[in-house]
Amino acid sequence: MRASLERGRAGLVLLGSVLLFCATGPTRSAEPEEARFDAALPEVEIRDLHYGDVLFHFFQDDYLEAIVRLEAAADLGRLPNHASEAELLSGGLYLSLGLHEEARRIFDRLLTGNVPAGVSNRARYYLALIGYQRGYYDEAWSSLQRIEGPLPEPLEGERRLLAANVLMAQQRFPAAAELLQDWHGATGLAAYARFNLGVAMLRSGATDPGRRLLEEVGRIPARSEEERALRDRANLALGFASLHTKDATQAAAALSRVRLDGPFTNRALLGLGWAEAELNRPDRALVPWLALRERALIDSAVQESYLAVPYAYARLAANGQAVEQYRRAVDAYAAESRRLRESIAAIRAGGFLDAVLDGATENRGAGWFWQLRELPDAPHTRYLYHLLASHEFQEGLKNYRDLRTMQSSLVRVRDSLEAFDAMIEARAISEESRLRRKVEFLGGTDLAILAERQRALEERVQRIATGREVIALADAAESRQLASIEELSQRLGSLPAGEQRDALLERLRVLRGVLLWDLDAEYKLRLSRLERSLGGSAAALVEAGQRIDQVGKASFTAGGDTAAFVSRVASLAGRLEGLEPQLGAAAAAQERVLAEIAVAELEAQQRRLGSYATQAQFALATLYDGAVAGRAY
Repeated sequence: MRASLERGRAGLVLLGSVLLFCATGPTRSAEPEEARFDAALPEVEIRDLHYGDVLFHFFQDDYLEAIVRLEAAADLGRLPNHASEAELLSGGLYLSLGLHEEARRIFDRLLTGNVPAGVSNRARYYLALIGYQRGYYDEAWSSLQRIEGPLPEPLEGERRLLAANVLMAQQRFPAAAELLQDWHGATGLAAYARFNLGVAMLRSGATDPGRRLLEEVGRIPARSEEERALRDRANLALGFASLHTKDATQAAAALSRVRLDGPFTNRALLGLGWAEAELNRPDRALVPWLALRERALIDSAVQESYLAVPYAYARLAANGQAVEQYRRAVDAYAAESRRLRESIAAIRAGGFLDAVLDGATENRGAGWFWQLRELPDAPHTRYLYHLLASHEFQEGLKNYRDLRTMQSSLVRVRDSLEAFDAMIEARAISEESRLRRKVEFLGGTDLAILAERQRALEERVQRIATGREVIALADAAESRQLASIEELSQRLGSLPAGEQRDALLERLRVLRGVLLWDLDAEYKLRLSRLERSLGGSAAALVEAGQRIDQVGKASFTAGGDTAAFVSRVASLAGRLEGLEPQLGAAAAAQERVLAEIAVAELEAQQRRLGSYATQAQFALATLYDGAVAGRAY
């Protein structure tokens, strides 16, 4: 099942993504390519800027920032075109942060609506897969039971394999074996199905069929590290099952197939030695045990090898070497127990989780797929390697990591609030400057005088139109010409009468008549232009009045906006002051819980070492008694 989980990471970046994929276009559930774990999201047109911002952080695996921005945008009503997608995304984000109840409420609400059965079934399957990964086996089984009908291949095969894993985790081995009897699915998962079926049969009492299946898996040609690890695991399970049934020959054969550089090497070497010892070949048992003893003593198999090596020497009647090896074991156990005490003291002193997370090279991102795979080489952490396989420890570590991430986010927000304070101060200064300029501008603008001039002009135009005063519509050049003609007429009138004066007066009369003719011809056109201009100036006066009124209102609103910003920043600062101690207390409580788990584990190792030391001392005493009595061990 591990292969399924690993391959599922690409497609299960977020459960909301899977539902989005199914909801944004027509589905063809019979098509295998749409059932793949690594199905990519289709291209979606982003119609709300803030939704695109959320997706940017989501695809960067920054789930905490994504959900903060999503909730803020939803509260402010900035996602009108992506409301349903945003709700799906929020469910997945809550799930990624470990808030299972909130996520389940969202998905249950969405899945009870008008959702196609194929979409609902896939969602239930993915919920079950995530529940199984996180160790919530009852919830995983409940989600699997709510799937209606078979899923499209290859998901159906993976669903049945997942169901078998859940049943085995619940210690329901007969039901798991029955479920896997006629399993069909993807070729890459067949070996996992056979392995699980073999284990389930062994645990349910069907020894021979189970051993045959494990034998088959233990001999598969492996092309990848994952397949090699599965093969080693099958050989290890077969070897210890054979030891349990006193079939040492088959146990030795199976354990010999386990690699010397894999994750199961230590246990395989220990079991191989015991298989050889059961076959009364202590000399051959020494080979794997001596190789095992050279490994790090923190492993329980290595610790047991310190007892197994002198046991083999005693079986070979090499009592001197046996005594030496037992003494070496007692000294090694004492030194290791002393280091364990130091580690327990270091863990109880606090801060060990921060050291664990700081030393993890893959400590990036968030979500349910994150797992700590390596521990830093420190006195208080090197004994906790096998705790990495513990659901309780991993889940607690995820929660602690998320709490620390939230604390860091609050620090960034607090720094941002200081910047907001500076921005509000700058806004207030700018508003004061604008207010002074506005007062100066408005002080030089008298709309009442302008309105009175407008009315006077309108009355004047009305009189011109009533009396058809064409001269009143002359432009500046024409007015100067008329004035010049009038002046020349007056000057000629003062001259002595004669033909020359009369000729000049006649010429002036003709010139005046031509000007009046032109003015009369363009009278209507000029009058209409003047009326339009007066209408435009009247509208401009009205608009000026409205704008001045808006300026006054804007000044009032700007002050109110600034005050509202000040109030919001102060409110956020107060919320931060309340959240920071809560997060600190939650992180400290989580650290205490994990420290208790770690200390309990180290104390269990101490007790195991004490038991081994007692056995070594008892064996030494037995050898000494035998030497005194002059008899062999």
